[in-house]
Amino acid sequence: MTHPSATFSARRAFIDGAFVPATVRVVDGVIAAIEPFDPAADTVLPDDAVLLPGLVDSHVHLNDPGRTEWEGFVTGTAAAAAGGVTTVLDMPLNSIPVTTTPAALAAKRAAAAGALAVDVGYWGGAVPENLGSLRELGAAGVVGFKCFLLPSGIDEFGYLDPAQLAQAMTELAAFDGLLIVHAEDPAHIHGEGALGRHYADFLASRPAASERSAIQRVIDTMRRTGARAHIVHVSDGEALDDVRAAKAEGLRLTVETCPHYLTLDAEHVPDGAASFKCCPPIRDRANQDLLWAGVLDGTIDAIVSDHSPSTAELKDPDFGLAWGGISGLQTGLAAIHTAARSRDIPFVQILPLLTTGPARIGGLAGRGVIAPGAPAHLVEFAPDERFVVDAARLEYRNKLSPWDGQALVGAVRTTYLRGEAVYRRGEDVSIRHGLELIASAEEQQ
Repeated sequence: MTHPSATFSARRAFIDGAFVPATVRVVDGVIAAIEPFDPAADTVLPDDAVLLPGLVDSHVHLNDPGRTEWEGFVTGTAAAAAGGVTTVLDMPLNSIPVTTTPAALAAKRAAAAGALAVDVGYWGGAVPENLGSLRELGAAGVVGFKCFLLPSGIDEFGYLDPAQLAQAMTELAAFDGLLIVHAEDPAHIHGEGALGRHYADFLASRPAASERSAIQRVIDTMRRTGARAHIVHVSDGEALDDVRAAKAEGLRLTVETCPHYLTLDAEHVPDGAASFKCCPPIRDRANQDLLWAGVLDGTIDAIVSDHSPSTAELKDPDFGLAWGGISGLQTGLAAIHTAARSRDIPFVQILPLLTTGPARIGGLAGRGVIAPGAPAHLVEFAPDERFVVDAARLEYRNKLSPWDGQALVGAVRTTYLRGEAVYRRGEDVSIRHGLELIASAEEQQ
């Protein structure tokens, strides 16, 4: 299809790590040139707005096909657009089938047809049943392989024990595939079943020692196999010392954290508020400070949502019985912007972790930037605009959010996909021109 050609001007556009006056010239949906600010451009942002590159979120559970009552391509990608996210990578669970075979990937792609408001790529899964066949799944077009080191919460997606982790990483090292790891050690987890309504009891059941032990196991296995690895949703700030040491050693390790770990804390989780439950859990304020230190010193490579929704019925007020997952795809940018501002952290220092950082993890060169040759994925963002989160008005299929009722600073007004407005605040997302990002066989070698 033909994409728009147009010019976008802003007195503050995020280009090459700084806000500068600029005009972005778009030809057939691609950025053709960056030119001086032009007040006669086709679209001129008001002075209270900034022009951002479309965000990249490399950790999203869209659950399609099979669990679309939790979320789906239609609602999930609309939420992404409303949150300024123009590229998402979909996790291999909690869809049915899970994305662990080429046939399952084909089923997911069939479900995505005509439903995408933003661009979507796919992670595959590494489970006991498909070890030995990961290259085949990679050749089918996934960008990498997700595994768990403890039960995932659904029967369809098994976890890897230490020997199977080593087997998977040895296999991936042979073609330089990327393993992304949910890192919690089951030896440190306790209190399965009902725990009650008090968040402190749930938090105690999944101590930081579990996360640090699992991360150490991944690092040790990287040394022995030479594989690349990425740790998803790091919540334990003390584990970052091991990450720093591994990076200094030259191991090809990356890590991410999430808006809920950087903006919410255990001290303020209400009793029975299962919209706050996730695994690993939200920890205390002192731990949050350690995570922010990891953001600022470059240890943390990306900030992504880990958008993992469910139906309201699964959010039991007993923290032990509730489904563990936070819906944060639409609110992540505003939540992080608000928290960074409260800590006097410049927005320009945070933006790479929301754009080029996740893009690099997913192997998506040219995403998350305003630069010639990049797709014209752009966001009009009002950094000083205040609003109160109303979960009932979010684009999610299930209107749940731990930020419900919170005042945030920074609002997405318009999101452009290849130069075309896909989201305007106050309007429904009706344009479905998102593309699939299928990794080529060469990229998997």
